[in-house]
Amino acid sequence: MLISKKIEFAASHICRSAQLSDAENERVYGAAANPLGHGHNYVVEVAIEGEPDRVTGMILDLKQLKDILEERVMDVYDHRLLNREVTPFDKVVPTVENIAIDIWNRIEGHIPGARLYSVRVHETNELCVEYRGEK
Repeated sequence: MLISKKIEFAASHICRSAQLSDAENERVYGAAANPLGHGHNYVVEVAIEGEPDRVTGMILDLKQLKDILEERVMDVYDHRLLNREVTPFDKVVPTVENIAIDIWNRIEGHIPGARLYSVRVHETNELCVEYRGEK
């Protein structure tokens, strides 16, 4: 069985690679390569997998999941310039793909009694990425 929890945070980022020239960054990332950055209101959906407890009927107390996401994602990401304030984005381009991987890494192994199934990050209403860990 899967259960999902949604959270939202606001953050800004700059999509530029130090390994590319200015022209290459503009070609690859377009307007997102602006050196002054830009922001998004991100929506993150975390899905966990497990069997409901026979007594409680729950996979996990959702308050516990909320607290995990608050501490391990919201406190780290909300109202931050990712490139300057959130490791690993001082070295890794904070694309929506890399954000999904980083959030996975921050919460995997911290959800007692359940397995992390997926992390879905919505950067806009039209764009989201889903990550299910290394296979």
